[in-house]
Amino acid sequence: MESLLVPLLILAFVGAGVLIGARAFARIGARPRPENAPQPPRDPLELARAAAAKLSQDQHRRLYALIAQGQAMAAIKLYFDATGDGLRASRDAVGALAAHPQPFRPEAPAEAPTEDDDDAPQRFAYRYRAIASKGDVTREVSSNMLNDEIYGRIRTLARSGDTEAAAEALTRHSDISIKQAREFIALLED
Repeated sequence: MESLLVPLLILAFVGAGVLIGARAFARIGARPRPENAPQPPRDPLELARAAAAKLSQDQHRRLYALIAQGQAMAAIKLYFDATGDGLRASRDAVGALAAHPQPFRPEAPAEAPTEDDDDAPQRFAYRYRAIASKGDVTREVSSNMLNDEIYGRIRTLARSGDTEAAAEALTRHSDISIKQAREFIALLED
């Protein structure tokens, strides 16, 4: 009888420890979340949009390069380091970004320049190519300060006969000289 007493006591202590541990884990799991804590989006498309908004342009480009190369772990690490989100949240975000590719959107959307805002050109994230040709002569202007709207205004100025204003506007919105701008504008006149 005495030989069974020690194992029974050990079994009782282990059972009590398991019961106390189970109750502690149940309390942690049942703990209510604060209502003001941000909840991750449930929709994968919304999760992808929210995840893309947290990245800078360079981080966004590098993350999609890693996804395209099939390097999911490196993409998750990049997102984890860039945002500081948890590992599981980073994994979910990269999965959503892979399933629903998102374009890079700058924090503050650039406003379209107005007619009188021609003096302060802004730089766009892309290079715009304007090509003019007449006969065998072709000229090209490539600049990240041009877009369809600005180039349309320059063409309108040139076609209306105000070639000097068109050349000055083209010089302001590109890195070419006034002489090169006049040559380009001469090809636009009709």
